[in-house]
Amino acid sequence: MSQPISTLAIEKGTGRPWEEWLAYLESINAPQLSHKEIAKKVYDKGAPGWWAQTVTVAYEQHIGRRVPGQDCDGEFSVSVGKTLDGTFDQALETWVKLVGGRNEFSEITISRAPEITTTDKWRYWRCGLADGSRVNVNIYQKVPGKAALSVQHEKLESSEQVEHWRPYWKELLKKL
Repeated sequence: MSQPISTLAIEKGTGRPWEEWLAYLESINAPQLSHKEIAKKVYDKGAPGWWAQTVTVAYEQHIGRRVPGQDCDGEFSVSVGKTLDGTFDQALETWVKLVGGRNEFSEITISRAPEITTTDKWRYWRCGLADGSRVNVNIYQKVPGKAALSVQHEKLESSEQVEHWRPYWKELLKKL
């Protein structure tokens, strides 16, 4: 099961106790605000960019607006990763070799054929599944000779689906 965000990490990352964030968020009537509006106010209050999002998500979990693993649109996603030896092009080639020719993942048919895109710093492999979810593989060069590959499975409908897919993707990545 996905875990709630650690309030101790928030305190360490923002330099403010969680209770202070709660008091501030209540004072601005945050339950009536959108995710984006809350994050902007938290940022304006001094939380650096990433921490503003983290405080906002933790608060939304605190008030029951979302559960761990759920995004602000009500959908769920899971991400797992692995560091591979070689370049990011080699990592992409290794991934394509592993999954090439497949027509399903965990008995869910691939409904949108895999596509590969590249930028100067990233390599992407993406496909859609028949259940409406999406698989995105993102690869970048961590350091010379090491590439990071992550599988992000988006548009899941429940935390149960997250818990089904997390071990599935981890097991598949072991084969790389």
